[in-house]
Amino acid sequence: MASRLRLKYPGDEAPLLFRDLDVTIHQGEKVLLLGPSGCGKSTLLQVLGGLMPSIVPIPLKAEQLVVPERSGYVFQDPDAQFCMPYADEEIAFALENRGVPREEIPGLISRCLDEAGLQLDNAHTAIATMSQGMKQRLAVASMLAVEPDTLLLDEPTALLDEEGTTQVWDALRNIWSRRTVIIVEHKIELIARDMDRVLLFAPDGSIEADGPPEQIFRDCRSQLQQYGIWYPGFWDDYAQGKKPLGSFASAGHAAAASNACAAPPAPLLELDGFAGLRGRQIKVRAERLRVFPGDWIALTGANGAGKSTLLLAIMRLVRSEGKLHLCGVPERRLRKPRQAAEHAAYCFQNPEFQLVTDSVSAELDYSLPETLQGSERTGRVQQLMDHFSLNGLGLRHPYQLSMGQKRRLSVASAMARGQRLLLLDEPTFGLDAAGTVSMMEQLEELRRDGCAILMITHDPELVSRFATRHWRIVDGEVREEHGQAPAEAPFQAFPTQSIPELVPLAKGAATR
Repeated sequence: MASRLRLKYPGDEAPLLFRDLDVTIHQGEKVLLLGPSGCGKSTLLQVLGGLMPSIVPIPLKAEQLVVPERSGYVFQDPDAQFCMPYADEEIAFALENRGVPREEIPGLISRCLDEAGLQLDNAHTAIATMSQGMKQRLAVASMLAVEPDTLLLDEPTALLDEEGTTQVWDALRNIWSRRTVIIVEHKIELIARDMDRVLLFAPDGSIEADGPPEQIFRDCRSQLQQYGIWYPGFWDDYAQGKKPLGSFASAGHAAAASNACAAPPAPLLELDGFAGLRGRQIKVRAERLRVFPGDWIALTGANGAGKSTLLLAIMRLVRSEGKLHLCGVPERRLRKPRQAAEHAAYCFQNPEFQLVTDSVSAELDYSLPETLQGSERTGRVQQLMDHFSLNGLGLRHPYQLSMGQKRRLSVASAMARGQRLLLLDEPTFGLDAAGTVSMMEQLEELRRDGCAILMITHDPELVSRFATRHWRIVDGEVREEHGQAPAEAPFQAFPTQSIPELVPLAKGAATR
């Protein structure tokens, strides 16, 4: 529990994150912390788990603060909690700290991996070679090894495909029956019905409502819409209140038909017998694929299929074989990442991989073309902060941002130079509904202006509503899928009232 909690990041120009916040969670309760990105959910989870301020020093005051004796924490970013270089050693590290006899450790490692749904040919696998989704399952497996009395879960399935998400939540349900569970999660469909309470936070970090899930989703619908928080039936309301996304594709086809006599546009990306490697092993192959101006291609596949490897290979960040042309430039002139970056913007799956300065405003300024100077450069930085909801965070260190804020910053910096080809690896990871829709609409504006987008996603809603084409990786081969994959049925576990119009979400013209 926390009583009269007050917290602020040092040197931050933003106001207090919490103002005399009172939170009490009883033993054995299952509680979901729900709120817009940046409202302090992950920070509160670290306070309730005892990480702040004892391990992560931060100015904090509380009249009373009671934390669990033995808690297990799963971070948004799995790399933030690994201590060892290999998967089996990471789990063994937790078991050894519990004093488990040496002869019992191999069997327990296998059990933890199975419960987390992580299938490895060899448990002694280097963590650095694993996909982010595989890493996230390993983080869950390591947490299970601690056998905690309280589970603190910060979006533990954010990087997982549908099958992996189901496996992890099923595994967690099997162990949490007598434990206290506190969850921060945007993907609520699979867990909302398991919760005893939902704490709904406003953007300023105050608690807007506290009650059972069915009550919150029924009585607080207007707040959920206003704050841009995911809720059951969100996409149905979005479709009713906005121009159907399918009409974008129709407009593009009509334009193509009316210009049938014109020369077809030159492709922005050409792959012929192209392969991305991890070490000496071919991870993913694309035999003959083209990306044209105005394409929005969703790239899907199971965790570890090679989606990220393909984008990294295109950007010359991992070894590759075969032919690659970017914006008409042949492969011999694209040997280095800097040369590829002149023609394509890339957004990493882990936003921290591309953050290089010590403040948000400096990060955006660093990404701008050198030709921009003076007031024009300052204005462009401010414009990016406005469009990506980063106002008030200009002086904050990027590592002090929430995962959703880091994601918005990484996408803003990637798009700052106006390249015509955008390669995005899970760009909506960690974003609330408002952030997701705002980013998708900004990307759609760029697509209409002639940019092409190649986007990795696990979200079938984004595939069906925004993408004009669909590539799927199966058995290491990139295949063109003909026909959009249908979106998953909206979550209907709780009764909802009819909403005539969705509250408009913030939208700004994307910077070119």
